[in-house]
Parts: sequence; structure tokens; C-alpha cells
Amino acid sequence: MTGKGTAKHIPRKRFGQNFLVDDGIIDSIINAIAPQRGDNLVEIGPGLGALTAPLLTRLDRLQVIEIDRDLIAVLRERYATASVTIHEGDVLQFDFAALGSKLRVAGNLPYNISTPLLFRFAEFAGHIRDVHVMLQREVVERMVAAPGDSEFSRLSVMLQYRFDMEMLFDVPPGSFDPAPKVESAVVRLTPFSTLPHPAHDEAVFSSVVARAFSQRRKTLRNTLKGVITDADFTRLDINPGARAQELSVADFVRIADAVAAPV
Repeated sequence: MTGKGTAKHIPRKRFGQNFLVDDGIIDSIINAIAPQRGDNLVEIGPGLGALTAPLLTRLDRLQVIEIDRDLIAVLRERYATASVTIHEGDVLQFDFAALGSKLRVAGNLPYNISTPLLFRFAEFAGHIRDVHVMLQREVVERMVAAPGDSEFSRLSVMLQYRFDMEMLFDVPPGSFDPAPKVESAVVRLTPFSTLPHPAHDEAVFSSVVARAFSQRRKTLRNTLKGVITDADFTRLDINPGARAQELSVADFVRIADAVAAPV
């Protein structure tokens, strides 16, 4: 997803380009972000500026990340005299730490890279103040799902470990040109200042969560076989016959800590 389109630019599928053209939705996104003059804000995938223009009316400066060279040329021409810094390249390789601290992130994300990009945000959570992004609604539902929900997944656990998240509002396909075949939604992610359930070893935590969800229909006893024993499950008061989607973030942290520092 990206900014407002024109007849001069043909949306490119390989970049996931569907241009936001609904002024009401644009206003709702800007109001949700509530940008202030001195904010350190970066927009991902500005496209032709659907969010860029209204953001600039409220900010002293704005940074944007765009991969499409044709769109970059348009942005440079359109905002030549504005306080806009354009970073050309793949956002999945971008070093968000280079933009400083208390970073605010916004954008209509390309849906074809949404999951790895969300993990990228988690990697740089210590530098981020908040994130307001539009994603496929199905992905947002997975992000905010609770344990026991059918949508609860590895993505849910890994993001809920680091962020407080809120689905803000839906965005229908008709808000874009061309219209996508899926429903969209805007979500807010706010990094925890102090992690509610810090893992002793986050690499082990990530590995345990990935393994537990690798075969969703199998029980923890099967997916974590060789990693943790039934005796460990008993000591942790976790049912080895449960499936991954039934556990909370805190449960996964307790398992990971037991693996990282066995008794």
C-alpha cells in the first residue's frame, strides 16, 4: 500500500502498490497519529504523498522510505522545498536506529512484506515511540488476538511480547486504487517501556515460540520434544497436551527460561 496515485504512475505488484485515495480515511489516519511539530516521524512507502502532504502541515520535518525510483523522482520534485528527507531503498534492510530515538513510524505498508516488516519493528523497538500502520485486516487480527483465539499465532506472541497494540479502524477495498482483494485495517503499536514478561534469553524465546507454532495441530509435548521434558512442564504448571495457541506470552517466556537455564 502507498500514497495517492495518478494516471502517470502504474501501480507495481512487485512493490505491493495500491494507492490510498479516500480523503476520509486519510484524515482518520492523520488524526490517529496526531503528529506534533517536533516529532521524529518516518513514513514508510509514501508513494505519491497521500499521507505525506497532510503530515507535512503538522510537522517541522519528515523522513520517508521509498523503494520505487519513479515515485522517488516524483517526491523529490513535489517536495523539493519542503523539510523532507527521502531514504531510497528496501525498508526491510533499513537501519531505523540511524534515525534517532523516540521515532514515530507511519505508513500504508506493502502487504507482501508486512510480517517481516513487523518483526523488523520489534527489532528496533527500543528506538521507537509508536507505530501507526495500515495492514491487511487478517494480519491485524492475528497481531491483537488473545490466547485461545484461532488467529493467535507466532506473530501474536512475538509482537505482544514487545508492544501494546490496538486495532483502530477498518479500511474497505474501495479506499484504494486499484482496489485490493482484501479488507484492511489500521493498527497502533506502542513499545512497552518495561517488558511485562522479559525473557532470560530472547533468542531462545524466539526459537521456542517458532517451534511450538511450527505444527499448530500438534501438542506442545510433540512440537517441543527434545527441548523440554514432561517433568519441566509439570514444574512450570503448563499442560504438555495443550497446543501453542492456548498459551500466553508469559507461558512461553517461562518455557524459554526453563530451556535457557535448566534446573
